[in-house]
Amino acid sequence: MKHACLYLFLFSLLLSISANGQEPDSISKPKEKTIDGWSLGVVPVIAYDSDVGFRFGGVVNFYDFGDGTIYPGYRHSLYFEYSLTTKGSGIAQFLYDSEYLIPRVRISAEASYLTERALDFYGFNGYEALYDSKFEDDSEDNPEYLSRIFYRQERKLLRLRTDFQGRFFSDKFRWLAGVSHYRIQTDTVDIDRLNKGKPEDKKLPAIGGGLYGDYVNWDIIPDDQVYGGNNTFLKAGLVYDTRDNEPNPMRGLWTEIIFHWAPEFMGNGEYAFSKIGITHRQYFTLVPDRLSFVYRLGYQAKLTGNMPYYMLPFFMNGGYSLDRDALGGAKNLRGILRNRIVGEDYLFGNLEFRWIFLKTILWNQNIYLALNTFSDFGMVTGKYQIDISGVPEESLFLFPDEKEKLHISYGAGLHIALNQNFIVAVNFGLATDKSDGKSGLYIGLNWLF
Repeated sequence: MKHACLYLFLFSLLLSISANGQEPDSISKPKEKTIDGWSLGVVPVIAYDSDVGFRFGGVVNFYDFGDGTIYPGYRHSLYFEYSLTTKGSGIAQFLYDSEYLIPRVRISAEASYLTERALDFYGFNGYEALYDSKFEDDSEDNPEYLSRIFYRQERKLLRLRTDFQGRFFSDKFRWLAGVSHYRIQTDTVDIDRLNKGKPEDKKLPAIGGGLYGDYVNWDIIPDDQVYGGNNTFLKAGLVYDTRDNEPNPMRGLWTEIIFHWAPEFMGNGEYAFSKIGITHRQYFTLVPDRLSFVYRLGYQAKLTGNMPYYMLPFFMNGGYSLDRDALGGAKNLRGILRNRIVGEDYLFGNLEFRWIFLKTILWNQNIYLALNTFSDFGMVTGKYQIDISGVPEESLFLFPDEKEKLHISYGAGLHIALNQNFIVAVNFGLATDKSDGKSGLYIGLNWLF
């Protein structure tokens, strides 16, 4: 694939604005400064992909640190992200997080509308679905080329969510409850739209909908799920949290068990189901305030009901953690193709060293720079049952008789933090198996966990 991806996250975010009106300090101060009042972090977003077009927009995050006595904790966080591509993909997202709107109850709310003209789709059950990079490699000497978007589909996602957390016997134990709604529209990729304005030698070939179109034609995707659907969830769980610092903990535990229930009476119909998610994270200090080792282990499984295919590619969280894509990509298995590992049940893990090698005060703001090295792994443990009886014999090779096993990646990254909470993250990962892709470069916000 000749994707000319240029991620020019302009680190002019360090031109951040603090609403507390204090005078600039020297950057040579050895001790971290306490921040009060409102702080603003800004990241412009500029990117280019030859298929989905030029992306432009920005991220803005407001933090209210109050009188500074709770720093690096905050009273309120308001996060806004808006970006569009010239071919119709977009992100419009608002997140709110506070423990002070309702005394002693943490409220986390989200309103997101995400449109993707070329979302990764590789089939189901990990290695039981073939990924062959030659199908999307448009090199002139590659006779097996089909299309750069062979492994793609279109998806529009509206997600609304409100979660609450409160004290349960002690500050370390919390209960969690919430409600979320997903409205998902899926389809084959609109090739005509993506080809608009391209020279003839750069246009995507017509391929009948790619792999997703094949799955539809072969009745692997049920007729009533082809164009997506709606699901509304209730959630409840318990959280045990002893972290010393939420944005980048140096010690402590963060463990949660959450039940997600999409009941029939809330409009889920025949696609009512329930699932459980268990995530354990632990943080070890190796050198105080500088070097730490951290790990995360996660497991999610369907408990009851009938889960539609379009709800499979989500790692569902609770509280202020966003629901993410399935295994593969920026938020779990860095270096492995996004949504490469999709099933009803799966487990994953992340091992990571984090080294803060520079701390300073710049423009009256606390800044630190950190490097990290990591290894990520995951696999499907409960298959999504599919019927391949309608697959033509010449296409059965797309469903290899291969046993699922761990998908593994490794890599390194750089993080730039403003006032400990607003963190720009750059990670580069490599897959260890070519059937999981080659590598991935990710530029976003925050530590992985």
